[in-house]
Amino acid sequence: MPITEADAPPASPPHRDSFWALTLGSVGVVFGDIGTSPLYAMREALAHTKGGATEMAVLGVVSLVFWALILVVTVKYVTFIMRADNKGEGGTLALMALAQRAMGTHFAQHASFIRRSRFVFILGICGAALFYGDGLITPAISVLSAAEGLKDAPGIGHIFEPYVLPIAAVILIALFMVQSRGTASVGRYFGPITVVWFAVLAGLGVYYIVQEPSILLGLSPYYGVHLLINNGLVGFAIMGSVFLVVTGAEALYADIGHFGKAPIRTAWLCVAFPCLMLNYLGQGALVLLHPETQANPFYLMIPEVIYWPVLLLTIMATVIASQAVITGAYSVTQSAVQLGLLPRIDIRRTSETVAGQIYVPQVNTMLLVGVLALLVIFRNSSNLAAAYGIAVTGTMVITMLLAYVVARHHWKWRRSTTLLFVVPLIAIDLFFLGANVLRIPQGGWFPLAFGAAIMLIMWTWTRGAQILTDKARRDSLPLAELADILKSRGPHRAAGTAFFLTSDPETAPVALMHNIKHNKVLHEKNIILTVQTAETPRVKEDERVRIEPVSDDFKKVIVSYGFMESPNLPKALGLCRKLGLKFDIMATSFFLGRRSVVASAQSGMPLWQDKLFIFLMKNAANPTDFYKIPPGRVVEMGAQVTV
Repeated sequence: MPITEADAPPASPPHRDSFWALTLGSVGVVFGDIGTSPLYAMREALAHTKGGATEMAVLGVVSLVFWALILVVTVKYVTFIMRADNKGEGGTLALMALAQRAMGTHFAQHASFIRRSRFVFILGICGAALFYGDGLITPAISVLSAAEGLKDAPGIGHIFEPYVLPIAAVILIALFMVQSRGTASVGRYFGPITVVWFAVLAGLGVYYIVQEPSILLGLSPYYGVHLLINNGLVGFAIMGSVFLVVTGAEALYADIGHFGKAPIRTAWLCVAFPCLMLNYLGQGALVLLHPETQANPFYLMIPEVIYWPVLLLTIMATVIASQAVITGAYSVTQSAVQLGLLPRIDIRRTSETVAGQIYVPQVNTMLLVGVLALLVIFRNSSNLAAAYGIAVTGTMVITMLLAYVVARHHWKWRRSTTLLFVVPLIAIDLFFLGANVLRIPQGGWFPLAFGAAIMLIMWTWTRGAQILTDKARRDSLPLAELADILKSRGPHRAAGTAFFLTSDPETAPVALMHNIKHNKVLHEKNIILTVQTAETPRVKEDERVRIEPVSDDFKKVIVSYGFMESPNLPKALGLCRKLGLKFDIMATSFFLGRRSVVASAQSGMPLWQDKLFIFLMKNAANPTDFYKIPPGRVVEMGAQVTV
């Protein structure tokens, strides 16, 4: 999941110190989610085995955990998926954009984008929508699992039992309430705290491995295969629970834009993976020694003398994991808005000095309401575990399908080579997906329903915007033709410069046509301004602005932004002076066309979808604020259109 924390996107690390600083930072942000899986993963997997925690069952679960971490995280993500970065950026939408570019399409040509690669487009929408479903469950299950540790507190656990749910709710509400202030001041501590967390995980594991070294036999794949064969169809339920150990693996790819590939790979291979595996082995050893501890092996492996410090550290680790998901949701939203998958949304910067610090109020509220709903509906982490895996497995399958497109069309691999590498990996994903499909009635329906709602919103917005663009193109005059007409019979001239914002630079903007028709006036300088989103995360400053002359009266200015950037038109237009276009922005008028959309059952989308699109349009952020245009220089001209 893409993270927008206090971590500037690195170029190649210039020296050794920055490399280790990035590695430390990645431990806190990238591995927060997967690092809290030991709280519940082993417990859930052992609960589904036939006959309880027998030696073969424990060794089998440990074997499945080990090979899941090897194949899904180390082989698939570290070795393969992390190669598919989009100009240094990762994540589902970045991968979708890369696949689009590899197939020869461009986001600037939106109709062609949908028509020529609809399958990749739909995959991208599904992946982004499922991420939001995953983003709801991670904070809920992580914080609730930590709060449940109070029930096992030595001597006084029974006192806290009725208050676990309220305590988890209070922690989560407090976490969401402080988002508007940003986390730059505390973000620097995430890495060190999480390193201590991993060290504690490893130490607890080693303590029990030493007492029961036979648990190391579980590293053999034999025991995992034996367990699945011996349990028959129940093996699917076991695999659904084992999958919990790799939830959060997608962050390795999503966050390469913030830390770089080498620091993330180093952090996984040298810190996260060995510490996690030692803890899972230790939990297995504890259950072999004391089978009754399978009910909650993580908390029962903590010695009484250090229970409270470890519990406090656990709560801190789960809050950090939750913070990573929340800020990841902000980042995905920013990319989705830039790519035209969502309407303009109020995106606020919480730091003027730290890159990538953003806050999205609507998304924050949506996540808070969703997380609290999860707590009320599911009430404990075991029930939530049933809901957790389906969204993540769906995202992983989509990632592999998009990676196949990139390997074939961008890396130019032969079909046979690509299939040889991709088919086994996607088969593993599909196996896990099948195991989690069985859990839909127990809770998997929640993230799927939530993801489906987000998908519907994205599809409605994309389709509605395309219909409006097509209608505007049909009803408008080509800009070059209008320029020729005005040469022969031009209207009255007004002093100054006028900018007309439009999504299609080839046709005359509605605001321009209304200005000529109703006000009977044309400015001395008329700039047709178009903001385009590139298929790359960021655009270089020297490629930001492009000026194309149309006639003596008109010029086209095309401003490009990457899908990870926030538009700032006054700053971008300042670059026009270097290209020979001079104007005073405070003496310039910006004309915006405001469309009043009316639903129509006879054309376009179904009537209910028309109404949804109109609702989204009415609640979209004002373009004046979104593009940072001085409000006093804006003139809005309305037009009614059916959709």
